[in-house]
Amino acid sequence: MVPTAAVYAAKTLVAQRPRLLAPLARLRGHGVLLGPDTEVVIEGYPRSANSFAVAAFELAQGRPTRIAHHTHAPAHVLLALRRGIPAIVLIREPEEAVLEFALVRPGLPLRSALRGYLRFYEPLLPHLGRFVVGPFPEVTTDLGRVIRRVNDLYGTDFRPFEHTPENQRACFEAMDRYWRSRVGIGEELERRVGRPSALRERLKDELRPAYRAPGLRALRERALELYRAFAAPHVPVPEVP
Repeated sequence: MVPTAAVYAAKTLVAQRPRLLAPLARLRGHGVLLGPDTEVVIEGYPRSANSFAVAAFELAQGRPTRIAHHTHAPAHVLLALRRGIPAIVLIREPEEAVLEFALVRPGLPLRSALRGYLRFYEPLLPHLGRFVVGPFPEVTTDLGRVIRRVNDLYGTDFRPFEHTPENQRACFEAMDRYWRSRVGIGEELERRVGRPSALRERLKDELRPAYRAPGLRALRERALELYRAFAAPHVPVPEVP
């Protein structure tokens, strides 16, 4: 059997190539690819508020919205840029994103998950300014501001999300229903569902020492530099050590 790390490495390398995007999406069996009627592309590394952003964006429009999302491939964003389709790139501080991803992919080494973070954002770095960045702290507290940046950049008229308790609850409930239909209830649901979870925070804390190990320092620093480049114009970010 091919090791999990090798399979993941191959997928993250292929995910950088627009021409291979459709075969990769079919292989993964996950995600909605852009098409001729796509209104917006929303993409990010896993565990970066992808599900919340998609649910909240559509809720704000008050109608079915043609959103391409959840391929977790930078090629999807590059293809959107090539076709002139509005794109939002979600990003989360790497330690939190990688640790949460490790919870849903327990066979994947943290080193591999960190490399996946780099392989998602590094190909997009030269294109900053051509898409809208949605940092996790902003998406989860004021997605409306992100949507207004989409309208400013692309000349669109999407309705901004109003971050009220009622709207946030509606998004969380929709996400819960989706994941319950896939994994049932219990610990597996808490590992995966994109809402706050005390269990998930405890499990992440158990993994932190391994993430902060000296052998991963170089990868951690590269990932944090990327996060700063993408997120710093919009939210406070930690200093690179």
